[in-house]
Amino acid sequence: MQNSKVFILAIESSCDDTAAAVLENDKVLSNVVANQLIHTQYGGVVPELASRAHQQNIVPVIDAALKKANITKDQLSAIAFTQGPGLMGSLLVGSSFAKSLALALNIPLISVNHMHAHILAHFIEEEGFDKPTFPFLALTISGGHTQIVKVEDFFTMTIIGETTDDAVGEAFDKSAKILGLPYPGGPLVDKNAQSGNPKAYKFTKPKVPGLDFSFSGLKTAILYFIQKQKIENPDFVTENINDICASIQYTIIEILMDKLKLAVKETGITQIAIGGGVSANSGIRKTLQEAEGKYGWKTFVPKFEYTTDNAAMIGIVGYQKYLSQKFETAAVVSKARIQF
Repeated sequence: MQNSKVFILAIESSCDDTAAAVLENDKVLSNVVANQLIHTQYGGVVPELASRAHQQNIVPVIDAALKKANITKDQLSAIAFTQGPGLMGSLLVGSSFAKSLALALNIPLISVNHMHAHILAHFIEEEGFDKPTFPFLALTISGGHTQIVKVEDFFTMTIIGETTDDAVGEAFDKSAKILGLPYPGGPLVDKNAQSGNPKAYKFTKPKVPGLDFSFSGLKTAILYFIQKQKIENPDFVTENINDICASIQYTIIEILMDKLKLAVKETGITQIAIGGGVSANSGIRKTLQEAEGKYGWKTFVPKFEYTTDNAAMIGIVGYQKYLSQKFETAAVVSKARIQF
């Protein structure tokens, strides 16, 4: 089966991006994403608005993905969709469409765990990007998740560390909000940090045992620090925005790296792969790449377009599940929270 052409249509609708991709085996033929700009005015994703926008976007996005891939729906081998985790209303739009189309075309239906997809995005065939070999450690960092995962094969993964409160993406976005930066603020913190001094201000790193993370204390420390400084100088933030952002980013990266170093020490695994929306952060990418020379790790950073929510990563899991004949019936249900 592996030698024949397998065409997977993948659908991703876990949050506020409607995405569709077509893969030929492990190669991406198209990867289309429709962003929902409506949420910027609310400072965060509004679930009801997100599901409505998915309903409007899903048909044109899938149509565009098929056209860009230059194939017809009759050539499809299977349909993969995000089962969870995510916003329930958003997930239901993608799963309902996937079920209907698979049934109409009489082809297999494949459910995909969104977090597995972030990890396995590294196995998309891309020129200039190496693939990790098993076992490896995956650091999945996004707006909703911060996890260190031990990956033994395509379907055997164990979370060995995770956040006890806020996710790292939340820490970036909430820090940005404290500084008065618009939503989504994480990329703006990164942008400003590139011109700042990362050691201008010191923020205390939380003391969390083992491989787990905590970011709520850091967020509170940043809030109190800014409030205090603004009493003395109301223009403190605008005058020092680059240094503040650089110091926040430096602290967050230090927290992530401390836990990764401990995970390598405990497991003996020196292959590290990052995934999830926050892995687009330039500071994290640079620090991880530097770790190769510093600690003798082999690090894997995905292509930029496969870091944020996209359907190509759903498609690569779909392809592996297709090879293993891991199919679903139409009775499969979407889950806002899902077992890893």
